[in-house]
Amino acid sequence: MSIISKYAGGTLLLTLGLLTSCGEKFLDEAPTDQVTDANFYKTTTDAIQATNAAYSELGKGGQYNYALWGIGDIGSDLSSTGGGGGGDGIEQQQLDRYGSIPATNPLTSRLWGGCYVGIGRANIVLQKVPGMQIDPAIQQRSIGEASFLRAKYYFDLVRAFGDVPLLTVPPTTLAEVNVPRTPAAQVYAQIEKDLLDAVAKLPTSYSGDDLGRATKWAAAALLAKVYLTEGKLPEAATQARTVIASSGKALWDNYADNFKVATEYGKEALFEVGYISGRNQFTFDGLGFVGNEFFGPRGQGIVPQGGYGFNIPEADFVAGYEAGDLRRDVTIWKPGDVYPDGRVQPNSLPGSPNGYGVKKWFIGKVNTNIWDSGLNIPVIRLAEVYLILAEAAGPTAEGREAINKVRRRAFGLPINTASPRDLSASLSAQAFKEAVWRERKYELAFENDRWFDMKRTGELLRYRGVQPFNIVLPIPQSELDVNTGLKQNPGY
Repeated sequence: MSIISKYAGGTLLLTLGLLTSCGEKFLDEAPTDQVTDANFYKTTTDAIQATNAAYSELGKGGQYNYALWGIGDIGSDLSSTGGGGGGDGIEQQQLDRYGSIPATNPLTSRLWGGCYVGIGRANIVLQKVPGMQIDPAIQQRSIGEASFLRAKYYFDLVRAFGDVPLLTVPPTTLAEVNVPRTPAAQVYAQIEKDLLDAVAKLPTSYSGDDLGRATKWAAAALLAKVYLTEGKLPEAATQARTVIASSGKALWDNYADNFKVATEYGKEALFEVGYISGRNQFTFDGLGFVGNEFFGPRGQGIVPQGGYGFNIPEADFVAGYEAGDLRRDVTIWKPGDVYPDGRVQPNSLPGSPNGYGVKKWFIGKVNTNIWDSGLNIPVIRLAEVYLILAEAAGPTAEGREAINKVRRRAFGLPINTASPRDLSASLSAQAFKEAVWRERKYELAFENDRWFDMKRTGELLRYRGVQPFNIVLPIPQSELDVNTGLKQNPGY
Protein backbone atom coordinates (compact mmCIF):
# COMPACT_ATOMS: atom_id res chain seq x y z
CA MET A 1 0.00 0.00 0.00
CA SER A 2 1.42 3.38 -0.96
CA ILE A 3 1.52 6.42 1.26
CA ILE A 4 -0.89 8.20 -1.10
CA SER A 5 -3.49 5.45 -0.87
CA LYS A 6 -2.97 4.82 2.81
CA TYR A 7 -4.07 8.30 3.79
CA ALA A 8 -6.29 9.30 0.86
CA GLY A 9 -9.44 8.70 2.88
CA GLY A 10 -8.17 10.13 6.17
CA THR A 11 -10.42 12.38 8.19
CA LEU A 12 -7.73 14.43 9.88
CA LEU A 13 -8.68 18.10 9.67
CA LEU A 14 -5.71 20.43 9.31
CA THR A 15 -7.39 23.81 9.58
CA LEU A 16 -6.80 27.09 11.31
CA GLY A 17 -9.32 28.20 13.93
CA LEU A 18 -10.25 31.83 14.50
CA LEU A 19 -10.66 32.02 18.26
CA THR A 20 -12.23 34.73 20.42
CA SER A 21 -11.87 35.26 24.14
CA CYS A 22 -15.00 35.00 26.31
CA GLY A 23 -13.39 36.02 29.58
CA GLU A 24 -13.83 32.61 31.20
CA LYS A 25 -10.70 30.73 32.16
CA PHE A 26 -12.08 27.32 31.29
CA LEU A 27 -12.83 28.51 27.77
CA ASP A 28 -9.16 29.32 27.29
CA GLU A 29 -8.07 25.72 27.82
CA ALA A 30 -7.06 23.76 24.72
CA PRO A 31 -9.52 20.95 23.95
CA THR A 32 -8.10 17.47 24.44
CA ASP A 33 -10.68 15.45 22.51
CA GLN A 34 -10.05 16.88 19.04
CA VAL A 35 -7.21 17.87 16.76
CA THR A 36 -6.35 21.59 16.93
CA ASP A 37 -3.33 23.78 16.37
CA ALA A 38 -2.79 23.75 20.13
CA ASN A 39 -2.32 19.99 20.45
CA PHE A 40 -1.07 19.04 17.00
CA TYR A 41 2.24 19.75 15.22
CA LYS A 42 4.19 18.40 18.19
CA THR A 43 5.66 15.04 17.19
CA THR A 44 7.37 13.36 14.27
CA THR A 45 4.17 11.41 13.67
CA ASP A 46 2.21 14.67 13.50
CA ALA A 47 4.54 15.97 10.80
CA ILE A 48 4.17 12.77 8.79
CA GLN A 49 0.38 12.83 9.04
CA ALA A 50 0.19 16.48 8.02
CA THR A 51 2.35 15.73 4.99
CA ASN A 52 0.29 12.67 4.09
CA ALA A 53 -2.79 14.88 3.98
CA ALA A 54 -1.15 17.01 1.29
CA TYR A 55 -0.73 13.89 -0.88
CA SER A 56 -4.31 12.73 -0.56
CA GLU A 57 -5.86 15.07 -3.15
CA LEU A 58 -3.75 13.48 -5.90
CA GLY A 59 -5.90 10.38 -5.91
CA LYS A 60 -9.27 12.12 -5.79
CA GLY A 61 -11.69 13.59 -8.29
CA GLY A 62 -9.87 16.91 -8.50
CA GLN A 63 -6.84 15.19 -9.96
CA TYR A 64 -6.28 11.71 -11.38
CA ASN A 65 -9.62 10.13 -10.50
CA TYR A 66 -11.79 12.41 -12.66
CA ALA A 67 -10.66 15.91 -13.63
CA LEU A 68 -7.35 15.14 -15.30
CA TRP A 69 -8.54 12.32 -17.54
CA GLY A 70 -11.56 14.40 -18.55
CA ILE A 71 -9.37 17.37 -19.46
CA GLY A 72 -6.11 15.69 -20.46
CA ASP A 73 -7.60 12.88 -22.56
CA ILE A 74 -11.13 13.76 -23.69
CA GLY A 75 -10.27 17.44 -24.09
CA SER A 76 -7.52 16.44 -26.51
CA ASP A 77 -7.24 14.66 -29.88
CA LEU A 78 -6.85 11.28 -28.17
CA SER A 79 -10.45 10.49 -27.34
CA SER A 80 -14.11 11.41 -27.30
CA THR A 81 -16.58 11.19 -24.45
CA GLY A 82 -18.19 7.82 -25.19
CA GLY A 83 -20.59 6.66 -22.51
CA GLY A 84 -24.25 6.01 -23.13
CA GLY A 85 -24.98 8.92 -25.45
CA GLY A 86 -27.46 11.75 -24.99
CA GLY A 87 -26.66 13.67 -21.84
CA ASP A 88 -24.40 10.98 -20.42
CA GLY A 89 -21.11 12.58 -19.38
CA ILE A 90 -22.24 16.06 -20.35
CA GLU A 91 -19.25 17.58 -18.55
CA GLN A 92 -16.90 15.54 -20.74
CA GLN A 93 -18.93 16.43 -23.82
CA GLN A 94 -18.48 20.12 -23.03
CA LEU A 95 -14.70 19.70 -23.04
CA ASP A 96 -14.88 17.60 -26.19
CA ARG A 97 -16.77 20.35 -28.03
CA TYR A 98 -14.74 23.29 -26.65
CA GLY A 99 -17.00 26.18 -27.64
CA SER A 100 -19.53 25.20 -24.99
CA ILE A 101 -17.39 24.86 -21.86
CA PRO A 102 -19.31 26.71 -19.12
CA ALA A 103 -17.77 28.15 -15.98
CA THR A 104 -19.87 25.61 -14.06
CA ASN A 105 -18.23 22.58 -15.68
CA PRO A 106 -17.63 20.02 -12.88
CA LEU A 107 -14.30 18.81 -14.27
CA THR A 108 -12.66 22.22 -14.41
CA SER A 109 -14.20 23.15 -11.06
CA ARG A 110 -12.90 19.97 -9.43
CA LEU A 111 -9.40 20.55 -10.82
CA TRP A 112 -9.31 24.08 -9.37
CA GLY A 113 -10.72 23.03 -6.01
CA GLY A 114 -8.64 19.89 -5.63
CA CYS A 115 -5.42 21.72 -6.41
CA TYR A 116 -6.14 24.46 -3.89
CA VAL A 117 -7.03 21.95 -1.17
CA GLY A 118 -3.68 20.25 -1.78
CA ILE A 119 -1.88 23.60 -1.84
CA GLY A 120 -3.54 24.61 1.42
CA ARG A 121 -2.38 21.45 3.14
CA ALA A 122 1.15 21.82 1.75
CA ASN A 123 1.23 25.44 2.97
CA ILE A 124 0.36 24.34 6.50
CA VAL A 125 3.21 21.82 6.48
CA LEU A 126 5.63 24.46 5.23
CA GLN A 127 4.49 26.86 7.93
CA LYS A 128 4.39 24.47 10.89
CA VAL A 129 6.97 21.75 10.37
CA PRO A 130 10.13 23.92 10.23
CA GLY A 131 9.58 25.03 13.83
CA MET A 132 8.83 21.58 15.25
CA GLN A 133 11.30 19.81 17.55
CA ILE A 134 11.28 16.46 15.78
CA ASP A 135 13.53 13.99 13.97
CA PRO A 136 15.59 16.25 11.66
CA ALA A 137 15.50 13.75 8.80
CA ILE A 138 11.69 13.56 8.86
CA GLN A 139 11.49 17.31 9.25
CA GLN A 140 13.60 17.94 6.15
CA ARG A 141 11.79 15.23 4.20
CA SER A 142 8.36 16.62 5.08
CA ILE A 143 9.36 20.11 3.96
CA GLY A 144 10.69 18.69 0.70
CA GLU A 145 7.53 16.67 0.10
CA ALA A 146 5.28 19.66 0.75
CA SER A 147 7.37 21.79 -1.61
CA PHE A 148 7.13 19.14 -4.32
CA LEU A 149 3.38 18.77 -3.90
CA ARG A 150 2.71 22.50 -3.87
CA ALA A 151 4.70 22.81 -7.09
CA LYS A 152 2.79 19.94 -8.69
CA TYR A 153 -0.61 21.41 -7.86
CA TYR A 154 0.37 24.88 -9.03
CA PHE A 155 1.82 23.42 -12.24
CA ASP A 156 -1.57 21.90 -13.08
CA LEU A 157 -3.37 25.14 -12.21
CA VAL A 158 -1.17 27.51 -14.20
CA ARG A 159 -1.18 25.27 -17.26
CA ALA A 160 -4.96 24.89 -17.16
CA PHE A 161 -6.11 28.38 -16.15
CA GLY A 162 -3.21 30.76 -16.79
CA ASP A 163 -2.88 33.42 -14.08
CA VAL A 164 -4.08 32.02 -10.74
CA PRO A 165 -3.99 33.26 -7.13
CA LEU A 166 -0.62 32.44 -5.60
CA LEU A 167 -1.00 31.51 -1.92
CA THR A 168 2.12 30.39 -0.09
CA VAL A 169 1.04 30.76 3.54
CA PRO A 170 -2.16 29.59 5.25
CA PRO A 171 -4.69 32.44 5.34
CA THR A 172 -6.02 33.65 8.67
CA THR A 173 -8.74 35.97 7.37
CA LEU A 174 -11.19 35.93 4.48
CA ALA A 175 -9.40 38.89 2.92
CA GLU A 176 -6.25 36.77 2.62
CA VAL A 177 -8.18 34.18 0.61
CA ASN A 178 -10.01 36.56 -1.70
CA VAL A 179 -6.98 37.63 -3.69
CA PRO A 180 -6.61 38.45 -7.39
CA ARG A 181 -4.88 36.26 -9.92
CA THR A 182 -1.07 36.29 -9.96
CA PRO A 183 0.71 36.54 -13.34
CA ALA A 184 1.66 33.09 -14.64
CA ALA A 185 5.35 34.03 -14.77
CA GLN A 186 5.38 34.58 -11.00
CA VAL A 187 3.56 31.30 -10.43
CA TYR A 188 6.16 29.48 -12.52
CA ALA A 189 8.95 31.16 -10.57
CA GLN A 190 7.44 29.80 -7.34
CA ILE A 191 7.09 26.33 -8.89
CA GLU A 192 10.77 26.35 -9.84
CA LYS A 193 11.77 27.54 -6.37
CA ASP A 194 9.71 24.83 -4.68
CA LEU A 195 11.09 22.06 -6.88
CA LEU A 196 14.69 23.17 -6.39
CA ASP A 197 14.05 23.13 -2.64
CA ALA A 198 12.51 19.67 -2.95
CA VAL A 199 15.50 18.38 -4.91
CA ALA A 200 17.78 19.60 -2.12
CA LYS A 201 15.76 18.08 0.73
CA LEU A 202 14.23 14.83 -0.51
CA PRO A 203 15.87 11.39 -0.23
CA THR A 204 16.76 9.43 -3.34
CA SER A 205 14.53 6.42 -2.60
CA TYR A 206 12.14 4.79 -0.13
CA SER A 207 11.09 1.31 0.89
CA GLY A 208 8.20 -0.44 2.62
CA ASP A 209 5.21 1.69 3.54
CA ASP A 210 7.00 4.84 2.38
CA LEU A 211 6.91 3.79 -1.28
CA GLY A 212 5.03 6.41 -3.21
CA ARG A 213 6.51 9.44 -1.49
CA ALA A 214 8.22 11.99 -3.68
CA THR A 215 11.96 11.51 -4.11
CA LYS A 216 14.74 13.82 -5.16
CA TRP A 217 14.46 12.32 -8.65
CA ALA A 218 10.71 12.85 -8.85
CA ALA A 219 11.30 16.53 -8.10
CA ALA A 220 14.13 16.80 -10.64
CA ALA A 221 12.04 15.09 -13.33
CA LEU A 222 9.07 17.37 -12.69
CA LEU A 223 11.40 20.37 -12.76
CA ALA A 224 12.66 19.25 -16.18
CA LYS A 225 9.05 19.15 -17.39
CA VAL A 226 8.35 22.59 -15.94
CA TYR A 227 11.39 24.04 -17.69
CA LEU A 228 10.32 22.41 -20.97
CA THR A 229 6.86 23.92 -20.60
CA GLU A 230 8.39 27.36 -20.06
CA GLY A 231 10.63 26.95 -23.10
CA LYS A 232 13.79 26.89 -20.98
CA LEU A 233 15.42 24.14 -23.03
CA PRO A 234 19.00 24.18 -21.63
CA GLU A 235 17.66 23.97 -18.08
CA ALA A 236 15.24 21.19 -19.05
CA ALA A 237 18.05 19.22 -20.67
CA THR A 238 20.29 19.60 -17.61
CA GLN A 239 17.64 18.25 -15.24
CA ALA A 240 16.70 15.41 -17.59
CA ARG A 241 20.34 14.34 -17.99
CA THR A 242 20.79 14.28 -14.22
CA VAL A 243 17.73 12.09 -13.69
CA ILE A 244 18.76 9.67 -16.43
CA ALA A 245 22.34 9.43 -15.23
CA SER A 246 21.86 9.36 -11.47
CA SER A 247 18.37 8.19 -10.49
CA GLY A 248 19.08 4.48 -10.91
CA LYS A 249 15.91 4.21 -12.99
CA ALA A 250 15.75 2.32 -16.28
CA LEU A 251 13.21 1.60 -18.99
CA TRP A 252 11.29 -1.63 -18.76
CA ASP A 253 12.05 -3.86 -21.73
CA ASN A 254 8.30 -4.39 -22.02
CA TYR A 255 6.18 -1.22 -22.31
CA ALA A 256 3.23 -3.03 -20.68
CA ASP A 257 5.12 -3.45 -17.41
CA ASN A 258 4.44 0.21 -16.64
CA PHE A 259 0.74 -0.57 -16.28
CA LYS A 260 0.49 -3.65 -14.09
CA VAL A 261 -0.34 -3.91 -10.40
CA ALA A 262 2.51 -6.38 -9.97
CA THR A 263 5.10 -3.87 -11.20
CA GLU A 264 3.93 -0.70 -9.47
CA TYR A 265 6.68 1.63 -8.20
CA GLY A 266 8.89 -0.26 -10.63
CA LYS A 267 12.22 0.54 -12.19
CA GLU A 268 10.82 3.12 -14.65
CA ALA A 269 8.55 4.95 -12.20
CA LEU A 270 9.65 8.32 -10.88
CA PHE A 271 6.36 9.31 -9.27
CA GLU A 272 2.99 7.55 -9.22
CA VAL A 273 -0.39 8.13 -7.64
CA GLY A 274 -1.02 5.03 -5.57
CA TYR A 275 -4.41 3.30 -5.49
CA ILE A 276 -5.83 0.29 -3.69
CA SER A 277 -9.04 -1.54 -4.50
CA GLY A 278 -11.94 -2.74 -2.42
CA ARG A 279 -12.26 0.04 0.16
CA ASN A 280 -14.73 2.38 -1.58
CA GLN A 281 -17.10 2.18 -4.51
CA PHE A 282 -19.19 4.58 -6.57
CA THR A 283 -17.07 7.59 -5.68
CA PHE A 284 -14.37 9.63 -7.36
CA ASP A 285 -12.86 10.34 -3.95
CA GLY A 286 -12.14 6.84 -2.69
CA LEU A 287 -8.92 4.89 -2.45
CA GLY A 288 -9.28 3.13 -5.81
CA PHE A 289 -9.07 4.37 -9.40
CA VAL A 290 -12.36 4.56 -11.31
CA GLY A 291 -10.83 4.00 -14.75
CA ASN A 292 -11.17 0.22 -14.75
CA GLU A 293 -14.96 0.64 -14.70
CA PHE A 294 -15.37 3.94 -16.54
CA PHE A 295 -13.12 2.99 -19.45
CA GLY A 296 -14.21 -0.66 -19.64
CA PRO A 297 -16.00 -1.64 -22.90
CA ARG A 298 -19.60 -0.61 -22.32
CA GLY A 299 -21.94 -3.39 -21.28
CA GLN A 300 -19.51 -6.22 -21.95
CA GLY A 301 -19.33 -7.46 -18.38
CA ILE A 302 -15.55 -7.79 -18.16
CA VAL A 303 -15.35 -5.26 -15.31
CA PRO A 304 -17.44 -5.39 -12.12
CA GLN A 305 -20.36 -3.13 -13.10
CA GLY A 306 -20.38 -4.05 -16.79
CA GLY A 307 -18.25 -1.20 -18.16
CA TYR A 308 -19.29 2.39 -18.85
CA GLY A 309 -17.35 2.93 -22.07
CA PHE A 310 -16.08 6.47 -21.49
CA ASN A 311 -12.86 7.97 -22.92
CA ILE A 312 -13.15 6.38 -26.38
CA PRO A 313 -9.99 6.57 -28.57
CA GLU A 314 -10.45 8.66 -31.70
CA ALA A 315 -10.18 6.82 -35.02
CA ASP A 316 -7.45 9.20 -36.23
CA PHE A 317 -5.39 8.53 -33.12
CA VAL A 318 -5.67 4.75 -33.55
CA ALA A 319 -4.82 4.98 -37.25
CA GLY A 320 -1.70 6.95 -36.39
CA TYR A 321 0.12 4.02 -34.80
CA GLU A 322 3.03 2.83 -36.92
CA ALA A 323 2.86 -0.77 -38.08
CA GLY A 324 4.54 -2.95 -35.47
CA ASP A 325 4.19 -0.48 -32.59
CA LEU A 326 3.55 -2.77 -29.60
CA ARG A 327 2.12 0.08 -27.56
CA ARG A 328 -1.14 -0.04 -29.51
CA ASP A 329 -2.32 -3.35 -28.08
CA VAL A 330 -1.35 -2.28 -24.56
CA THR A 331 -3.18 1.03 -24.86
CA ILE A 332 -6.46 0.37 -26.70
CA TRP A 333 -9.21 -2.20 -27.15
CA LYS A 334 -10.02 -2.76 -30.82
CA PRO A 335 -12.52 -5.00 -32.62
CA GLY A 336 -11.47 -8.65 -32.42
CA ASP A 337 -9.44 -8.32 -29.23
CA VAL A 338 -10.04 -11.30 -26.97
CA TYR A 339 -11.48 -10.68 -23.51
CA PRO A 340 -10.33 -12.70 -20.49
CA ASP A 341 -13.51 -14.81 -20.73
CA GLY A 342 -12.82 -15.73 -24.37
CA ARG A 343 -15.33 -13.40 -26.05
CA VAL A 344 -14.11 -10.75 -28.49
CA GLN A 345 -14.48 -6.99 -28.71
CA PRO A 346 -17.38 -6.17 -31.10
CA ASN A 347 -17.02 -3.99 -34.18
CA SER A 348 -19.01 -1.26 -32.44
CA LEU A 349 -20.30 -0.52 -28.96
CA PRO A 350 -22.57 2.13 -27.43
CA GLY A 351 -20.58 5.35 -27.54
CA SER A 352 -17.86 3.70 -29.63
CA PRO A 353 -18.95 3.29 -33.25
CA ASN A 354 -15.51 2.04 -34.29
CA GLY A 355 -15.27 -0.49 -31.48
CA TYR A 356 -12.34 1.16 -29.66
CA GLY A 357 -11.73 1.58 -25.94
CA VAL A 358 -8.98 2.46 -23.48
CA LYS A 359 -7.22 -0.72 -22.38
CA LYS A 360 -4.21 0.71 -20.57
CA TRP A 361 -5.99 0.85 -17.19
CA PHE A 362 -7.93 -2.41 -17.49
CA ILE A 363 -7.48 -4.95 -14.68
CA GLY A 364 -10.76 -6.85 -14.98
CA LYS A 365 -12.83 -8.27 -12.11
CA VAL A 366 -10.33 -8.23 -9.27
CA ASN A 367 -13.11 -7.40 -6.79
CA THR A 368 -16.32 -8.73 -8.31
CA ASN A 369 -18.76 -6.14 -7.01
CA ILE A 370 -16.48 -3.13 -6.57
CA TRP A 371 -15.77 -0.80 -9.43
CA ASP A 372 -12.53 0.73 -8.21
CA SER A 373 -9.06 -0.36 -9.30
CA GLY A 374 -5.80 -0.75 -7.43
CA LEU A 375 -3.67 0.12 -10.45
CA ASN A 376 -1.40 3.14 -9.90
CA ILE A 377 -1.34 6.09 -12.30
CA PRO A 378 2.10 7.38 -13.36
CA VAL A 379 2.66 11.10 -12.95
CA ILE A 380 6.10 10.97 -14.54
CA ARG A 381 8.26 8.06 -15.61
CA LEU A 382 11.70 7.70 -17.16
CA ALA A 383 10.45 7.37 -20.74
CA GLU A 384 9.02 10.87 -20.50
CA VAL A 385 12.33 12.17 -19.16
CA TYR A 386 14.06 10.72 -22.24
CA LEU A 387 11.54 12.53 -24.42
CA ILE A 388 12.07 15.76 -22.48
CA LEU A 389 15.81 15.41 -23.12
CA ALA A 390 15.19 14.69 -26.80
CA GLU A 391 13.06 17.81 -27.26
CA ALA A 392 15.37 20.01 -25.21
CA ALA A 393 18.60 18.80 -26.83
CA GLY A 394 17.15 18.84 -30.34
CA PRO A 395 18.48 16.85 -33.31
CA THR A 396 21.89 16.25 -31.78
CA ALA A 397 23.38 12.81 -31.22
CA GLU A 398 22.19 13.03 -27.61
CA GLY A 399 18.68 14.08 -28.56
CA ARG A 400 18.32 11.38 -31.21
CA GLU A 401 19.54 8.65 -28.89
CA ALA A 402 17.08 9.75 -26.20
CA ILE A 403 14.03 9.42 -28.44
CA ASN A 404 15.38 6.33 -30.16
CA LYS A 405 15.58 4.44 -26.87
CA VAL A 406 11.86 5.03 -26.42
CA ARG A 407 11.10 4.03 -30.01
CA ARG A 408 13.16 0.85 -29.85
CA ARG A 409 11.26 -0.31 -26.80
CA ALA A 410 7.97 0.49 -28.57
CA PHE A 411 8.84 -1.99 -31.33
CA GLY A 412 10.23 -4.70 -29.03
CA LEU A 413 13.85 -4.04 -29.99
CA PRO A 414 16.93 -3.86 -27.71
CA ILE A 415 16.79 -0.46 -26.10
CA ASN A 416 20.49 0.36 -26.32
CA THR A 417 21.20 -0.91 -29.82
CA ALA A 418 20.78 1.08 -33.04
CA SER A 419 17.82 -0.13 -35.08
CA PRO A 420 15.91 0.48 -38.32
CA ARG A 421 13.27 2.27 -36.22
CA ASP A 422 15.71 5.01 -35.21
CA LEU A 423 14.99 8.52 -36.46
CA SER A 424 17.11 9.69 -39.36
CA ALA A 425 20.03 11.97 -38.60
CA SER A 426 19.01 14.07 -41.60
CA LEU A 427 15.79 15.34 -40.03
CA SER A 428 15.54 19.11 -39.82
CA ALA A 429 15.19 20.76 -36.43
CA GLN A 430 11.47 21.31 -37.00
CA ALA A 431 10.85 17.78 -38.26
CA PHE A 432 12.74 16.35 -35.30
CA LYS A 433 10.73 18.45 -32.85
CA GLU A 434 7.48 17.28 -34.42
CA ALA A 435 8.70 13.68 -34.24
CA VAL A 436 9.28 14.08 -30.51
CA TRP A 437 5.81 15.56 -30.06
CA ARG A 438 4.32 12.62 -31.93
CA GLU A 439 6.30 10.16 -29.83
CA ARG A 440 4.98 11.78 -26.66
CA LYS A 441 1.44 11.37 -27.99
CA TYR A 442 1.79 7.60 -28.38
CA GLU A 443 4.16 6.85 -25.52
CA LEU A 444 2.12 8.80 -22.94
CA ALA A 445 -1.37 8.22 -24.36
CA PHE A 446 -4.13 8.30 -21.73
CA GLU A 447 -1.70 9.35 -18.99
CA ASN A 448 -3.63 12.61 -18.51
CA ASP A 449 -1.21 14.93 -20.26
CA ARG A 450 -2.15 15.23 -23.94
CA TRP A 451 -4.24 18.43 -23.65
CA PHE A 452 -1.37 20.14 -21.84
CA ASP A 453 1.05 19.01 -24.54
CA MET A 454 -1.23 20.24 -27.32
CA LYS A 455 -1.44 23.63 -25.64
CA ARG A 456 2.33 23.81 -25.16
CA THR A 457 3.17 22.87 -28.75
CA GLY A 458 0.46 24.90 -30.45
CA GLU A 459 -1.33 21.81 -31.75
CA LEU A 460 -4.42 22.67 -29.72
CA LEU A 461 -5.19 25.69 -31.87
CA ARG A 462 -5.21 23.45 -34.96
CA TYR A 463 -7.67 21.02 -33.41
CA ARG A 464 -11.34 21.00 -34.39
CA GLY A 465 -13.44 23.86 -33.06
CA VAL A 466 -10.75 25.26 -30.78
CA GLN A 467 -10.71 29.04 -30.51
CA PRO A 468 -7.73 31.09 -29.27
CA PHE A 469 -9.40 31.66 -25.89
CA ASN A 470 -9.64 27.88 -25.35
CA ILE A 471 -5.93 27.62 -24.53
CA VAL A 472 -7.00 28.30 -20.96
CA LEU A 473 -10.05 26.90 -19.18
CA PRO A 474 -12.81 28.92 -17.51
CA ILE A 475 -12.32 30.04 -13.93
CA PRO A 476 -15.00 28.16 -11.95
CA GLN A 477 -18.15 30.21 -11.38
CA SER A 478 -18.24 29.04 -7.77
CA GLU A 479 -14.90 30.81 -7.21
CA LEU A 480 -15.97 33.99 -8.99
CA ASP A 481 -19.08 34.11 -6.81
CA VAL A 482 -17.12 34.19 -3.56
CA ASN A 483 -13.90 35.96 -4.55
CA THR A 484 -14.50 39.41 -5.96
CA GLY A 485 -10.78 39.69 -6.72
CA LEU A 486 -11.01 37.09 -9.50
CA LYS A 487 -11.71 37.91 -13.13
CA GLN A 488 -12.92 35.36 -15.70
CA ASN A 489 -10.72 34.32 -18.62
CA PRO A 490 -11.82 36.08 -21.83
CA GLY A 491 -14.30 34.17 -23.97
CA TYR A 492 -16.10 32.42 -21.12
